[in-house]
Amino acid sequence: MDWTVAATSKARRQIEKLPEHIRLIYVMLARDMRVAGPYRNNWKHYGKLNGTRDLFHCHLVSGRPTYVVCWEVKDKVIHLIEVFYVGTHESAPY
Repeated sequence: MDWTVAATSKARRQIEKLPEHIRLIYVMLARDMRVAGPYRNNWKHYGKLNGTRDLFHCHLVSGRPTYVVCWEVKDKVIHLIEVFYVGTHESAPY
């Protein structure tokens, strides 16, 4: 069963502001999460956010600037993932 990947309104605005090549990488990550779920060990610097149970992040692009995505597993039964941050590492909520 596929997962639903939803972005908050803030994250949607952040996605729109990304450079085109970073946006395409985000789309690949979202597609990957939709098919295989939120646990993305195959992406750079994937991991849980410190002290949380269902919040995760990974790097889209390393370097300067580093772009990251943060998401939460909202419901494991109906397979719902909510992306709440997409942007540079400096402004990430962790």
